[in-house]
Amino acid sequence: MADDIANTTEEARFIKQTRNFDIQRVIVKIGSSLLTNNGRGLDRTAIYEWAKQIAKLHKQGVEVLLVSSGAVAEGVVRMNLEERPRKLAALQACASIGQMGLIETWWSALIQHGIQSSQLLLTHDDLSNRSRYLNTTGALTQLLDWRVLPVINENDTITIDEIKFGDNDTLGAMAAAMVNADLYIILTDQEGVFTDNPRDNPNAKMIRQERAMADYLFDIAGDGGKLGRGGMLTKIRAGRLAAMGGCPTVIVSGAIDDVITRVVSGEAVGTLLTTNDEDKIIARKQWLAAHLRMSGTLIVDAGAAKAVIEHNKSLLPVGVVEVRGDFDEGDVVEVVHQDTGERIAVGQVNFSSRDARRVARERTEEFDKILGNHEERVVMVHRDNLALTV
Repeated sequence: MADDIANTTEEARFIKQTRNFDIQRVIVKIGSSLLTNNGRGLDRTAIYEWAKQIAKLHKQGVEVLLVSSGAVAEGVVRMNLEERPRKLAALQACASIGQMGLIETWWSALIQHGIQSSQLLLTHDDLSNRSRYLNTTGALTQLLDWRVLPVINENDTITIDEIKFGDNDTLGAMAAAMVNADLYIILTDQEGVFTDNPRDNPNAKMIRQERAMADYLFDIAGDGGKLGRGGMLTKIRAGRLAAMGGCPTVIVSGAIDDVITRVVSGEAVGTLLTTNDEDKIIARKQWLAAHLRMSGTLIVDAGAAKAVIEHNKSLLPVGVVEVRGDFDEGDVVEVVHQDTGERIAVGQVNFSSRDARRVARERTEEFDKILGNHEERVVMVHRDNLALTV
């Protein structure tokens, strides 16, 4: 495997000093182009090498969760297809076939180091539905308590949206937020994020460290490759999503010697996307604004709409005139202006639909009488969990 020559520079030494990782739990995502050796079947040599690195961390007490692509690509190879199918049924069939070989290879690679592993096939619906999200979190927590390494993949076999729009970069970021990971590592076929496409521009420079919320990163992100669906654009988006949960992201080449252990030790390889409290709020609002499926609707009066839009205020129950839909506390709902019928914001609601109906139009001092003693919730949607859409 290749090494990273930039580690000998003054820049790399400086950045290494700033990467003061205290890692107890890490998510590692590996893309299709690495796992399948650019389409020539699963690269078992590389997989066993990554497993050896993961085993080193495991012995040090670091909890590792693995997000592994490659099921569809492995299915394509096993069926001797010339290229990735476009028809949904064929994609689902390839995912079903390839998943068998993918998980078998990971289990074999990890068990030789004494590490038990498990398989979790997830969809975005599993993580957007509150009850399923909590159930998944509970299962992952139990696996980690048992010192079992979860191997996570998107469930391409049954989910239309995942095949058409999904990517494991995003799934890994969502998993990082779910388990409160300390670091998210995205292994790719590029050394990191560059100022330009290094394949076309030999003068392109690697970005060693940047805020995950830096807008210019989107301008320089590239498109997906032949087998993968991610590309650098989804990796930047995933870094922002991980930042929402306070988790930094490293985007780095999977071909670097001992890359996983070197990143966890704080060595300056790849591109580090950092986060802070302000960025967490910005990223959260972007995540909320990107939601396509609303669990319910809050109809608000003109005064509440003005407070939210013009004064960046939280949405109080007293300004809610109607509650529509059936939702749980923590679900994402839309906020609609009573007079115009326009959606003005989306946000995570602090009440279930049942309780929201009970406190709508009511002032805070009445909450104890309505919901019971010692009621601490005073806002319907907090401003930090509210994203404007106007």
